Amino acid sequence: MARTTMMALLRRGTPKIPRYLPSILPRFLHSHATSFGFKQVQEDEKSKLVGGVFSSVASSYDLMNDMMSAGLHRLWKDRLVSKLQPFPGMKHLDVAGGTGDVAFRVLESITSVSDRALQEGLSGIEDETKIFVCDINPNMLNVGKKRAVDKGLGEDCSLHWVEGDAEALSFADGSMDGYTIAFGIRNVTHIEKVLSEAYRVLKRGGRFLCLELSHVELPVFKQIYDYYSFSIIPAMGEFVAGDRDSYQYLVESIRRFPNQETFARMILDAGFQKVEYENLVGGVVAIHSGLKL
Repeated sequence: MARTTMMALLRRGTPKIPRYLPSILPRFLHSHATSFGFKQVQEDEKSKLVGGVFSSVASSYDLMNDMMSAGLHRLWKDRLVSKLQPFPGMKHLDVAGGTGDVAFRVLESITSVSDRALQEGLSGIEDETKIFVCDINPNMLNVGKKRAVDKGLGEDCSLHWVEGDAEALSFADGSMDGYTIAFGIRNVTHIEKVLSEAYRVLKRGGRFLCLELSHVELPVFKQIYDYYSFSIIPAMGEFVAGDRDSYQYLVESIRRFPNQETFARMILDAGFQKVEYENLVGGVVAIHSGLKL
């Protein structure tokens, strides 16, 4: 009951994006491809710099997420997976999900559905569930694999750990029922390529879901959020992880990421339909979704 109340407080409406919006995005979006926080870098440099950030923070990533969000990231990820509506036998791809947070939730949800079906005598023949965790950073994947072992999932055949690039996925066309990316898309070099790859690997009827830190518009709340972001989070990173610069980048990367409406238009331009988004905590984070029809 407490969790339901909390989600009701966090959740705002789900604005639907008109289908027929201009497909030409502002030119400044293309400069985002060469930004590293507030710095401008060459495109071939960005992936190396981002890789360095996540190699540095991998071991303390989950702890810092808890501290920076006061544990709310757990509720946000629960909300993301509830929108996915996982089902037994599904083929799911979680991108930039190295530590396994989203994948474990998807597997737990599928297991719960299967258990209920067995109790109700509805068991039947179904395809093998496969959840692929794809991350470009091997250090993040190693954290996820260790967590899987700690959870007793080390030998679970449903979980597959894949080192790969979100801009050039190794999976076949139309092979996935679902695609999630949580707190990862703002770190890529070309957002358009990631969206195009997500569309390519999804089956018809497949759902794209993105959980990302976004933009707060309410003036008073924005001032407080900006102070917390630029003054508290880097200091927290230095104290907990011994790495102020990486968390300074993470804060800056949020401000460089397109706002909710602009990102929704990008998803539409990638070919997805029924695109919508839901703001949580006044826009601190947003969940964008779209269907491949």
